[in-house]
Amino acid sequence: MIAFRWVMSILFIVQMYLAMAVIGLLFFPFAMLSRDMAFRACHLFCAWVIFTARIFCGIRSDIRGTPPTDEVVIAAKHQSFFDIILIFHAVPRGKFVMKRELLYTPILGQYALKIGCVPVNRGKRGAAIAKMKADVARRASDPGQLIIYPQGTRVAPGAVKPYKVGTGLLYDQLDQPCVPVATNVGLFWPKRSLLRTPGTAVVEFLPRIEPGLSVGNFMRRLEREVEDHSNRLMAEAGFTAPPAA
Repeated sequence: MIAFRWVMSILFIVQMYLAMAVIGLLFFPFAMLSRDMAFRACHLFCAWVIFTARIFCGIRSDIRGTPPTDEVVIAAKHQSFFDIILIFHAVPRGKFVMKRELLYTPILGQYALKIGCVPVNRGKRGAAIAKMKADVARRASDPGQLIIYPQGTRVAPGAVKPYKVGTGLLYDQLDQPCVPVATNVGLFWPKRSLLRTPGTAVVEFLPRIEPGLSVGNFMRRLEREVEDHSNRLMAEAGFTAPPAA
């Protein structure tokens, strides 16, 4: 059985990247002329990944809560590539705060810029935060839902990683509501493994945090809500976190 899952997982990954290339190239001329077409191409790819993840790997998807359609900051738990797919597909015009290196990925980087993503340099902290705030302000005219991962990287289920203050600074700067997002997707689509396992991958949009909190109070509330709800979703799927060291 495990051998079969490995084979199906690898087939799924291969066809996923082939689909990315085919959709990206087919839509490319139109997407570069129209932001709407760029979004259509990205949503089509996400729909394909969601569909084929179920067919090949037995990973079902469950979107809980109310995905926002207005101008908000989405602050999400990040466990694997699949939560990117599910969150983006659930909202109409998502745009990510993403690592700058992705800009140099053929086709993908051009789509990211077209839909309004904000590249950040994860090097020097102070300079990186200042540049991120300036770039977000510059791209504020691109309407959509700004998606950021407060921990800055994928975090495996049960692992502990601090939340970075950049999310709080953007919340304060933009004066927009923040929608926290919890997930359990890392249980089925792991951070560093080709093996995909069957189950229900959940992304849950939590009640929004309205503007007006101090950065410190906002960050404490955000971390508490996202971590508590993500732990509940993982426990619901049968995961028991290892004891703290």
